[in-house]
Amino acid sequence: MTSKIKPSKGAEYARIMGVGGYRPTRVVPNEEILKHIDSSDEWIRSRSGIATRHWASPEETVAVMSIEAAGKAIADAGITPEQIGAVIVSTVSHFKQTPAIATEIAHRIGADRPAAFDISAGCAGFGYGLTLAKGMVTEGSAAYVLVIGVERLSDLTDLEDRATAFLFGDGAGAVIVGPAKQPSIGPTVWGSEGDKAETIKQTVAWDAYRTTPVPGGDGPEERTAPEAIRYPAITQEGQAVFRWAVFEMAKVAQQALDAAGVSPDDLDVFIPHQANMRIIDSMVKTLKLPESVTVARDVETTGNTSAASIPLAMERLLATGQAKSGDTALVIGFGAGLVYAATVVTLP
Repeated sequence: MTSKIKPSKGAEYARIMGVGGYRPTRVVPNEEILKHIDSSDEWIRSRSGIATRHWASPEETVAVMSIEAAGKAIADAGITPEQIGAVIVSTVSHFKQTPAIATEIAHRIGADRPAAFDISAGCAGFGYGLTLAKGMVTEGSAAYVLVIGVERLSDLTDLEDRATAFLFGDGAGAVIVGPAKQPSIGPTVWGSEGDKAETIKQTVAWDAYRTTPVPGGDGPEERTAPEAIRYPAITQEGQAVFRWAVFEMAKVAQQALDAAGVSPDDLDVFIPHQANMRIIDSMVKTLKLPESVTVARDVETTGNTSAASIPLAMERLLATGQAKSGDTALVIGFGAGLVYAATVVTLP
């Protein structure tokens, strides 16, 4: 039987056309974190490589930071907001279940009725969004796609948790994905290991706070939040996450190189999720990357910004001249879920 469906008319290939970033104005040094935990600046730096991080003010909302980063990416790509056919936002720190923050962002940047939705894939969220955007462009459902990774993790930080209080920062990174004449975003190697979901998690579910009647059983059931309950935060089993990231994610990174037909010697830039400097350095060693490869180490001054970390690091490398347009870069994100996504891209 012959199908009556017309073939899609998308671009042959897709590429990252522009990148933008936004870091909150407030810079928080380790000394401020040490007011809340029994530790030292030397210990924090030796365990994570982090010296400072940015924390958002009440006015620097998820939407505001996203709009700032998006505006820069749109200008960098040389397009107008009206040309954007889809907006994808990856975040775990937009606290309204619905509507998606992507719809508000799309409206406020002046996009013309694009598809707009949020995804929750933790620190791999940017890679997930990039893959979806590539598919939209090549399939033909959107000519240009805005992909944003944004977090206000200061809202989910337990300042008394010695294992995580120093890790997290806030910010937004954005890219425009559009048509290309040659392969510029490689195949994505992605996946999940749900059996390890408890290693990175939110401490308390939101419904633990519910005090209004809820349906259940023979009638409404009163559910009351315990008085001693603490506001939800992100917690993790540090050593388990470290081992998983170093050993398993290096394998995923190599698989992405193989899928793209690229060797470590062909790389110009390596942009891993900015989780921890020790993880980054260990991955570089395991992958046997040449000294000529520029490695993003934005975590030192930005902290772990989850879904925002890769585009923020990309933007800084290009802005400072450490990387240049046309460079071949390996990007990999990994985190809560546990989820991961890796691909090779040509920098805008």
